[in-house]
Amino acid sequence: MKQNWEYKKLGEVCESDLGKTLNQSKDTGNLQPYLCSVNIQWDGIDLTTIKQAKFEDDEIDRYSVKEGDLLICEGGDVGRAAIWKGKPMLYQNALHRVRFNESVIARFALLYLRHLKTIGDIDTKYSRGVTIKHLVKTSLNSIPIPVPPLSTQTAIVSELDALSAIIADHKSLLKKYDELEQSIFYDMFGDPVKNDKGWEVKKLGEIVIKTSLGLIKSGNEQNTDHTYLYFKMNNIGDNGHVDLSKVTRIEANEQELIKYSLNEGDFLFNTRNSFELVGKTCVYRKIEDYVIYNNNIMKFQFMEGVSTIFLNMLFQDYYIKKQLDSIKKGTTSVWAIYYKDLKNIDILFPPEELQQVFALKIEAIESMKADTKKSLAKSEELFNARMDYYFNA
Repeated sequence: MKQNWEYKKLGEVCESDLGKTLNQSKDTGNLQPYLCSVNIQWDGIDLTTIKQAKFEDDEIDRYSVKEGDLLICEGGDVGRAAIWKGKPMLYQNALHRVRFNESVIARFALLYLRHLKTIGDIDTKYSRGVTIKHLVKTSLNSIPIPVPPLSTQTAIVSELDALSAIIADHKSLLKKYDELEQSIFYDMFGDPVKNDKGWEVKKLGEIVIKTSLGLIKSGNEQNTDHTYLYFKMNNIGDNGHVDLSKVTRIEANEQELIKYSLNEGDFLFNTRNSFELVGKTCVYRKIEDYVIYNNNIMKFQFMEGVSTIFLNMLFQDYYIKKQLDSIKKGTTSVWAIYYKDLKNIDILFPPEELQQVFALKIEAIESMKADTKKSLAKSEELFNARMDYYFNA
């Protein structure tokens, strides 16, 4: 325990209450907007989607959040928390409303809970349930929380928020780079749906030489300690980029390495996933000497002169996505796109020279993005190190 710090149970320094349990068929009163778990994000309250339910007048005060209240997810991504800023608003029972006494700053408590979530304690120590986790009120109130002097809490919050701002700036810059790439695409090639620049239209199969699916490895053949990175469908982001936030590894023999290793510039297509995600694409950029791709990913080999960077950007547009929606086949949870259907979709095919000019511009931006990602990683590493320093007892 750090000097002048004491630890108390969360329930000793706050009042916590769950929101209203909703029942559409029985609830009476006036329709009112309310907060639920989808609105609660670590970086604040997301009001993009606001639901409504009936509340009686005598329930308004009981089930309202006020400026400075900490809201914590009881289910879903258990423990995810945000501080409410604004006029009073109603909330439902997927959320805990926490109001601290004068000994704890809400933002300090939020950062501490985020640390517990990062190290896994919220899910493994304090949540109940096997498949579906819940952070019930008794468990929430039992969480031990450090209570340093208020001046110390303020200093810690100030430091960690400054690092968070730097991280947010890096993420904002990456988003602007993505927007710049998209802007260049539309400036050079126009709206693909309208084809207002009159580009030639081909079937995808006309420019494909070969397709191949990746290597099948069962779940018990995968872990983070094996030799070779196993590139799976979750590693294709939904924005056309590679996503390495969650990776696993496998072992592979020499023949498998030769047959299933990825090369710089490979165009990858996700063949099986949910309805919303199947059909994701990306262009592979070298990560390690040997990276093996999974059997839910199709690798394309195109005719010489075809730019995979151009095609990848085209696949992010509604022009392609609408066509992909029409050829998806599957059940409620698993959908697939088969090459026999995929090869017949229409693609715009500008002159190869123009595709290559576009690719060079995108490569330059990607280089700047790579530098920003490195800075982001260092900032996140420092943030996590400072969190660990302050909050590991």
